[in-house]
Amino acid sequence: MLNKIILKKHSSGFFNETSLLFLFLGASLTLIFPPYNYFFLAPIIMAIIFYACISLKPKQTAIYLFFFGIGFNLFGVYWIYISIHIFGNAPIWVAIILMIALVILMSLYIAIAGLLISWLVGKRKITLIFLGPSVWVLLEWAKGWIFTGFPWLTIGYSQIDTYLAGWAPIFGVYGVSWLLLFSSCSFLFFCVKARFYLAFSTLLAPYLVGYFVSVDFWTENFDKPIAVKIVQGGVSQDLKWKKEQLSKTMNLYRTATFEAEKDTLIVWPEVAIPASLNIIEPFINDISTHIGENNKKLAFGVLEQQKNSNNSYNSLMFLDDEKRQFYRKRHLVPFGEYFPVPNFIREWMRMKNLPNIDLLKGETDQSLIQYNDNVKIASAICYEIAFASEQLNFFPDANLIINISNDAWFGDSIAPHHHLQITRMRALETGRYLIRSTNDGISAFIDPEGKIVKRSGQFDYEMLNYEIHPRTGSTPFVIYGNWLIILSSLLIILISLSRIEPVKNRKKI
Repeated sequence: MLNKIILKKHSSGFFNETSLLFLFLGASLTLIFPPYNYFFLAPIIMAIIFYACISLKPKQTAIYLFFFGIGFNLFGVYWIYISIHIFGNAPIWVAIILMIALVILMSLYIAIAGLLISWLVGKRKITLIFLGPSVWVLLEWAKGWIFTGFPWLTIGYSQIDTYLAGWAPIFGVYGVSWLLLFSSCSFLFFCVKARFYLAFSTLLAPYLVGYFVSVDFWTENFDKPIAVKIVQGGVSQDLKWKKEQLSKTMNLYRTATFEAEKDTLIVWPEVAIPASLNIIEPFINDISTHIGENNKKLAFGVLEQQKNSNNSYNSLMFLDDEKRQFYRKRHLVPFGEYFPVPNFIREWMRMKNLPNIDLLKGETDQSLIQYNDNVKIASAICYEIAFASEQLNFFPDANLIINISNDAWFGDSIAPHHHLQITRMRALETGRYLIRSTNDGISAFIDPEGKIVKRSGQFDYEMLNYEIHPRTGSTPFVIYGNWLIILSSLLIILISLSRIEPVKNRKKI
């Protein structure tokens, strides 16, 4: 039946009705992510995709999975246009070109995955059960670091609210992806063989085992709880950088900080005050005096200008009654915080009055924020929370995580919801509480199991209060990172390569 529906006869050519079908399937796969959260579609759609991989010749598979990738990425990252054009003030044609280039590049990863799966599986269909997940996850992983990386739309994130998420503290999000795809491939294979008992058993087994895995196996609370107040300014992006708004923004955050209870950690969002630190020094001194007198602590985003230079760091500054501490953002956003272009293009951008100045990149190895004698804080600013492996050098020493962001760049799109889901996975992988403060949503307190215990809405001024516990201990993912799943996947592929057979007599769509 599946063969008749999915692999029906079509007209010849690169683009045809089957191409449209795969385009539609790709677009539909974005529904597994928030705000829709139809996570159950993931194994169904991926089973259809893998069926195509084992039924088509490698070249055909690559072509149709490229269209699948176009649908998936176009509907999954369309907000790039909003960030670059509407809020970044780039010309519309620049925004469209950059968005299309990103969509095509991300789609090529999926096409390559389809090509390799089709070629490696050949006539040995049972090998799909292990080869399918291994190849797909390796391409997801590669997408996260090649050309600085773009680890968005990793399908493992869609399972954060299922029992499959129990595996995240062991294997990370790529391990969750692998197990999801294993369920999908095994379900497909045994259904084709009419062995339905095995089909449903292998589909459900990873979920059932994940139910019994708990992050409490590896991490635990220690020290006394910390009272935290998140301040979400709700200042719209089109107003934030106007000169007449600066004093209003400073008063907003000053009032929220002064009204906080004593012995509270207050967290403002990324670049909460839209001016360089040297310009707002009197304001910071005023805040520091209040912090010291009331035994409060403050973490907030600021532009930290380098001495004798116009360049700045995107930093998190931590104030207490003793000293200032800084974390400087390490993974900058291309075409947002730096511009990887030749000098002549940068000069053209300057002449057109387009953004063209690079922010400075923080050192790879930075000290943890020292909250008190016992508690240390890992910091992540905006986009870099998506790079799980880059956060691991903070652990196991860090006892909690602060993530500050300005998701106003995404507008009223799906991106803030995706970003929050990614942040939840970092809390689960490390077994730590996570404090997320954003400019206009979505701010949240996230527990060590990746659950949201308190969250804000969007586009409003809000304050959230909650008590969190510092945590100690190491999850397997903190110890081994992505290497467990990556090396296992590579080993599976290498074994398959040693037994490769030529691909012949494939059915055509």
